[in-house]
Amino acid sequence: LACSHHQCAFPLNQNELCIWNTVTAQPLRLSGHHYSISALSFGSKINPLLVCSASRERVVVWNLEECTQKVQEGLTPRGIVIGTLLGMVLHVRFSPDDQQVAVCAGNRIYMLSAKSEAILAELDGHLAPVTAAEFCTWEKSMLISVSEDRTFKARKVWDYSTSQLIYQSGVLTAFPLLSLLIDEENKQIITGCAEGQLWIFSLISDHNYRCVAHINLKKEQEKFCNKVRKSGKGIGQNTSKLCKTNNMRPEGSVETSLPILLIEHCDFLVCFHNEENISSALNTSYFWIGSSTGLLIINLANFELEASLAYKDYSDLSIRFAGSCALTRKAVNGKVLCLITSMFEDMTAVLEVNLAALVRTQQSDFLLCGNENSLSVIARVVMQCNTSYFFPFLNNHFFRVVELNYFAIGVKSTVKDQPLVFHNKIKSSGYTAAPQMTMFSPNNNLKKNEVSKWKTSCKCKSKEYPLESSPPIKQEKEISVTCKPTPICCIQYSGDGDKLACGLADKTVLIFNSNLTDTYKVFSGPDGAVNSVGWSHDKKWLVSASEDRTLRVWSVCNNEPALILGKEKFHKTVRFAQFYFIDAFILLCCGAEFHLLSFHLDTTKDDLKRYKQRSVCKLVQKFPMASTMEITSLSAVNDFYSYIVLTAGSNRAVEVFDLNAGCSTAVIPEVHTRSVHQICQNKGSSFSTQQPEAYNLFMTTAAGDGIKLWDLRTLR
Repeated sequence: LACSHHQCAFPLNQNELCIWNTVTAQPLRLSGHHYSISALSFGSKINPLLVCSASRERVVVWNLEECTQKVQEGLTPRGIVIGTLLGMVLHVRFSPDDQQVAVCAGNRIYMLSAKSEAILAELDGHLAPVTAAEFCTWEKSMLISVSEDRTFKARKVWDYSTSQLIYQSGVLTAFPLLSLLIDEENKQIITGCAEGQLWIFSLISDHNYRCVAHINLKKEQEKFCNKVRKSGKGIGQNTSKLCKTNNMRPEGSVETSLPILLIEHCDFLVCFHNEENISSALNTSYFWIGSSTGLLIINLANFELEASLAYKDYSDLSIRFAGSCALTRKAVNGKVLCLITSMFEDMTAVLEVNLAALVRTQQSDFLLCGNENSLSVIARVVMQCNTSYFFPFLNNHFFRVVELNYFAIGVKSTVKDQPLVFHNKIKSSGYTAAPQMTMFSPNNNLKKNEVSKWKTSCKCKSKEYPLESSPPIKQEKEISVTCKPTPICCIQYSGDGDKLACGLADKTVLIFNSNLTDTYKVFSGPDGAVNSVGWSHDKKWLVSASEDRTLRVWSVCNNEPALILGKEKFHKTVRFAQFYFIDAFILLCCGAEFHLLSFHLDTTKDDLKRYKQRSVCKLVQKFPMASTMEITSLSAVNDFYSYIVLTAGSNRAVEVFDLNAGCSTAVIPEVHTRSVHQICQNKGSSFSTQQPEAYNLFMTTAAGDGIKLWDLRTLR
């Protein structure tokens, strides 16, 4: 099958070619084959529009303009035979200039001239029949092919008398590769197999054909259907028939495979005509997936389904399982032509798909539902009362964060004349005794210059970093933090970028100046590797968590911890500790839950009870993450007021907690193929100004699965 603009090409009576014009509704019947036609392809150019048909005994190129003119004159149209007796042909493809035709017959690829019967080159190397081949548009001499031997090959063909194999992949899957598409915009190739698996490889010269993504269409379809089903329940709509996943199949039903018969570009821009979000469609690539049971639209930016169309959902369509399909690349009047043939019957159907209507009816449910209580990183309402912050889930308990020191340091106390009042029972206060003399007074003016420098540096404004500039990629300096090789478990810059904290596996915490000139502070005391460090908003405190199940809060000006929470407080290792809500609370992970702690720090010491810490800490509430064994990453904003806390679990899911409501508000399943080991929110910067909408973006990463950018408003 083949489609191009208003034309559809398909075999008629096995050995006859039929060209159907959807505008005039007139068929053009072309005869020239004696055996069944097994492959069809339209040319790359519109004028003249060429069609190549192939059977086991010959390959013919037809000029549709000339054929139409001869039919109107009452003559029999004839095509140009460019190849004979090549064998069973599974695929044909024109070159970008329509001068050559690649014919996939058996294990070989024949390069034929489109104007005469001549074999320009014969390419071999595959161990099984070649199922698809595509020309690289930006390198006309490159040809990519896939085969039933489950590999793909990239070849350089210069003058068609010599060729060179550039790259040969390993075996990708246990099932044959059936389809292939070259993405010109991103310089990638996309191939699909008979079991619903997609692979995307980069064609950029420096990437060495590395695998960019691996997509399981069955899982993506189940995720998409779950979204539609949940949104349907929320607004009272019936669940679509396409959402019958494996868990909902009735007893006795058979699970169907999902062979990828076709991969084609999707003109997704028509879905956002005259809308504000048209810019997002311009920066994203979409493509169609044609399978035996329906059509799917994949977003190349996040590798998720945008829409799904099942053949069985339409009563007017008698074809339930397609043996082959073809699609037009460009939408005409917002509609796309789809040509399918039945797998079990001699039947062909032409579908006209309204792309915009298909996408909007399926996406509006779960993208627009619930906008009244949409999530936002920036807290809209923050109630303040004497530096106390109110969260509704705290059951009307207020937790005060005291920032004033009640113990004056470095100030001499003097006895002033005040009236005395005597009661019945009174103990001598010693006012008649001689006053105690200060035997030694240290000189506090030694570091006066350093203090003044510190004050002047704090008053300096941060230099604005232009957003149009590229990010820094040049290495400025590299130092060794220890004498012997020691893993660095975590690092974090302070908000102003002046200090850098590092947690090491040798149970120490180091603080460097941002230029790495010298070590500013060294903290020691944990009994295990330090796995997390976090700065306070005022840059005066540092919180650290270690493998010994302890949490410590350090004063940057003092080597002793101001607060220690021991092993009796936590049943598992403490991870991802940080200050929260502008230093009002501390967040930390322990197993499959995260804790919210209120605290008060006091660094003063009693000379007789120096071992007893005056800092206090209280557990506010524990928040468990659903269906996971351990939280692998946590992220929350401390630089401004935000109720949103993001957690990632060992179940490969990301859960969104709204502490304004005191509960979990959303779960994103199967974010990566492996567990997320890092979540990064846009927490703002003192060196750049951003739009408020940018703070709703966050990123996730997993080992071997790249980095994904998410929008909290759509959870996509």
